[in-house]
Amino acid sequence: MSRPEVMLAMSPDVADLQFGPRELERLARLARPGNPLVAHDFSSPAVRRRLASVEVLITSWGCPPIDSDVLAAAPELRAALHAAGSVRSHVGDAVFDRDVLVTTAAHINAEPVAQYTVASILWAFKKVPFLAADARRFREDWGYRDRRGELSGLGRTIVLVGFSRVGRRVVELLRRLQVGRLLVVDPVVDPALVRAAGAEVVTLAEALPQADVLSLHAPALPETRHLIGAAELAALPEHATLVNTARGSLVDTAALEEACSHGRLHAVLDVTDPEPLPAWSRLYDLPNVVITPHVAGSLGSETRLMAGAALDELERYVSGQPPLEPVTRHGLAVQA
Repeated sequence: MSRPEVMLAMSPDVADLQFGPRELERLARLARPGNPLVAHDFSSPAVRRRLASVEVLITSWGCPPIDSDVLAAAPELRAALHAAGSVRSHVGDAVFDRDVLVTTAAHINAEPVAQYTVASILWAFKKVPFLAADARRFREDWGYRDRRGELSGLGRTIVLVGFSRVGRRVVELLRRLQVGRLLVVDPVVDPALVRAAGAEVVTLAEALPQADVLSLHAPALPETRHLIGAAELAALPEHATLVNTARGSLVDTAALEEACSHGRLHAVLDVTDPEPLPAWSRLYDLPNVVITPHVAGSLGSETRLMAGAALDELERYVSGQPPLEPVTRHGLAVQA
């Protein structure tokens, strides 16, 4: 195949972050970049002129929706290769109706999310961030050490809701550490895959009363909104820790505020609903809650790996090989 014409569809600052000299040199070897190289507004006249001959879009954060109007302006478009995680914000039925190849770098993004999650789980065993908050208050009075439940990393039960890319990687990493039982809640995954990974398949109702740590890895779908509400939080054992690195909408924030305000539970939240939380949220002030500003996923230099994954897909496309990480219409319906 001859070198296809390619355009980067993303915010200019994202393009600068993800595509340095090495990535741009590789892009030029595989394809014809053209000018303008970066598009973040498909309606501009210059971009419209380029769309008429573009065969491949490399997309990332800030990509506008590739709707029927854009597709009509891009008659040669054959592939949209995503250099980030979810494609939900810019890919819909119109893209699949046109048989445009869609790929994702979500598997690359899963690694730092899984690492953040595992670190949070390990610290939750010893209640490290929560005891650190207590230390600022109680100082030399170490009596606070015994108020947050068992401080052990042995024989614990970790419940993962969602056997996604991140969920699978978390199971893999925790298995190496032999920390205890791993229970997975996922009604759409093949149970054999979960068991092969070394975890047990359970229902949410079965899992919650056993969870020392409840870690969320499900997509944000209408049916998963407030999957964890007041009843589910009440079913958790006292001193359990909720870890959410997936989507804020999975948790009923008001119910979590209430549960954590009484001190029954702990929480590590990298995502919230809304995001960010309003300044008056009680969660900010609770010593049993840790909030980080959506940093678990790829940031900074980590994003170059996702650009590399998109370029890997471009290389396979140019050489006529099947994609490594395709996104299908059905898959998108049940993925983040």
